[in-house]
Amino acid sequence: MRQHITIKDIARIAGVSTSTVSRALSNSPELSEQTRQRILEICRREGYRVNALARSLICNKTNVIGLIVPEVTNPFYAELSLGIETHARSLGYNVILCNGQNDPKVTEELFGFLISHQVDGIILASSQQDAGTMIQNFAPRLPAVLLGTPALVSGDEVNSVCIDNLAGGRLAAEHLLELGHRDIVYLGNRPNSLTHQLRLRGFTETLEKAGITPQVIDNPHGCSSIDIGCALSRELFANGCSATAIFASTDSMALGVLQAADEYGISVPDDISLLGFDNIIYSALPKIELSTVDQRKQLLAEATVDLLTRIIDSDAQDEFTHRMIRPTLVSRSSCRASKK
Repeated sequence: MRQHITIKDIARIAGVSTSTVSRALSNSPELSEQTRQRILEICRREGYRVNALARSLICNKTNVIGLIVPEVTNPFYAELSLGIETHARSLGYNVILCNGQNDPKVTEELFGFLISHQVDGIILASSQQDAGTMIQNFAPRLPAVLLGTPALVSGDEVNSVCIDNLAGGRLAAEHLLELGHRDIVYLGNRPNSLTHQLRLRGFTETLEKAGITPQVIDNPHGCSSIDIGCALSRELFANGCSATAIFASTDSMALGVLQAADEYGISVPDDISLLGFDNIIYSALPKIELSTVDQRKQLLAEATVDLLTRIIDSDAQDEFTHRMIRPTLVSRSSCRASKK
C-alpha cells in the first residue's frame, strides 16, 4: 500500500526546502514561475493534497461557507443551492449544504455543526418569522446572511437578501386583473411565514383597489409542497369552485393544483387560470407551461454570496446590509383571459 505523501516528501523529491514547497502552493511571488510549476507538477504526479485543516489553523480561514436550507427536496431550494455553490466556488469558497428539515431544533443543531467545523460564514435560507432571531442566537459572532426573509421588515439586526414579495404579489394581481379575472383564489398562504404574508398583502391590496376580495386558503403546514397543494385543491374543487383563476403561493403548490384539477376533470387554462410563484425549472416543461412570478434565483444566489464574502473579508460585524430584489412576471400558457 502506498504511504501518505507529505510536504517533506515533495521537498525531498524536488530538492528544495519544505518552506519553498509551501511558497509554491500559496502562489508566493518570492518564487520564480518555473520553480513553482515544477513543484506543482511533482505534487500532481505524487498525488499530494494540501492539508486544509492545517492551513486553516495557520490562516485562520477555511474558505468554506455553510448553507442551511429548510428542505433540500424542494425544487426552489435545490436550484438556489446550486446557484450559491457555483458562485461561491468561482470566488474560491466551498459550500457545506445542510438540510434543516423545516425543524427549528434540527436547524439549531446544524448551526452548531457548522460552527464546530470552522466555516467562515453561514447562509440561512428561510421564510420563517423567527429566522433572524436564529442567526442572532446561534451565530452572533460569525458572518451570516439571512436569505429569503426581509430583516429590514422584521427588525432583526442581521444581514439579509430577499425578493420583494410585496411587489411579487402586486405583479400577480395585476396580471390576473389584466386578463379580466374577478373571482380569484389565493391558495397556500402560510401565516407563520413573513414572506408569504408580504406576498398575500401585495396581492390582496391590489385586488381590493379594484373592488375585489379574493378567497384566501391557508396552508396550515410549515412548508409548501406538491402534496399539500393537491390536498388543498381537492377540497376546493370538491366543494364547488366558481373562481376563474387561482394564484398559488409557490410553484410547487401550483403543481399540486394541476394534479387535483386533472383528477376533477378541470382544464387549465380552459376552465380555470393558474398562476404560480418562484419559476422553478419544472414550470417551463411542456404540458405544464406555468405562468409564474420569477424570484430570479441566480441573482438571489450571487447577491447572497457576494454579501457574505464581503462581510468575511471586511469583518464588518457592526453594520447590517439589506438587499431586496424585484421579481418579474413570466407569462406562459396556464393563464388566459376570463370567459366570465
